[in-house]
Amino acid sequence: MLGSNFQVPGQTAFYKGKVRDVYTIDDKLMVMVVSDRISAFDVVLPRPIPYKGQVLNQVAAIMLEATKDIVPNWVKAVPLPSVTIGLKCETFPVEMVVRGNLTGHAWRTYKSGKRQLCGVTMPEGLNENDFFPSPIITPTTKAHEGHDEDISREEILARGIVSKEDYEKLEKYTLALFERGKELAAKRGLILVDTKYEFGKIGDTIYVIDEIHTPDSSRYFYAEGYEEKQKNGEPQKQLSKEFVREWLMKNGFQGKDGQQVPEMTDEFVSSVSERYIELFENITGQKFVKEDVSQADAEKKIIETLKTL
Repeated sequence: MLGSNFQVPGQTAFYKGKVRDVYTIDDKLMVMVVSDRISAFDVVLPRPIPYKGQVLNQVAAIMLEATKDIVPNWVKAVPLPSVTIGLKCETFPVEMVVRGNLTGHAWRTYKSGKRQLCGVTMPEGLNENDFFPSPIITPTTKAHEGHDEDISREEILARGIVSKEDYEKLEKYTLALFERGKELAAKRGLILVDTKYEFGKIGDTIYVIDEIHTPDSSRYFYAEGYEEKQKNGEPQKQLSKEFVREWLMKNGFQGKDGQQVPEMTDEFVSSVSERYIELFENITGQKFVKEDVSQADAEKKIIETLKTL
């Protein structure tokens, strides 16, 4: 599904994000359609990836169900492979990024000689992909367009972006969700390396929203061979969207002004789709079943489900 064009009774708003179409219903519910669009470096790439939306939506549904005892989540129903219906929350304007290992953006910062990331001090003497002594939270601003930006806890509180009481709850939930995510990953022979969570609020209740522990929002390593690879200074075998970013960087694209997205051949698009399906099966332990639903059937199912909520 590249996108959607549904006519839903009670619709009060519509938002098209990088990879999701979001319909607001009666200002109380949201219908989130996870498309097959793919983004990297905050840029939507020109070709969709078949079944990517289904992978992300179904992984998120499984992970939200497995963590609802830690923090309430927004989900009310998952009526279709690529669609979730849930509560409309007032979104906190920060993303809670949590890192267990020195990888990706954290490693690039560390390698440049800096030892501070989002106000958090990273210890000396670490190598790429080493575990931090304990997970660190490195929040970012949440941008509707363009790039999210690093921000520190101190700046969030000083600028009143989130109240101190709420932010302390977000930190607590973030670390607890990450710990559960690591436990779930370990059962699958994986290491949850880093991830991000988004939260919203209705009244005094905080909810975790959007997707969690998916290959788009998270990075996984295979646990088997991790220690040996670290000892030998070898790259870790990853389960994440990082392979797409690496392909783009190899072909001279990092989302900077003036850069052109390299051609996405049929072969490349097919290989990315296969990798997403591999990610689903490794992360969940379930067999992936490709499901194709027409726009008309999807719209009908969404409307039927909304009547029950």
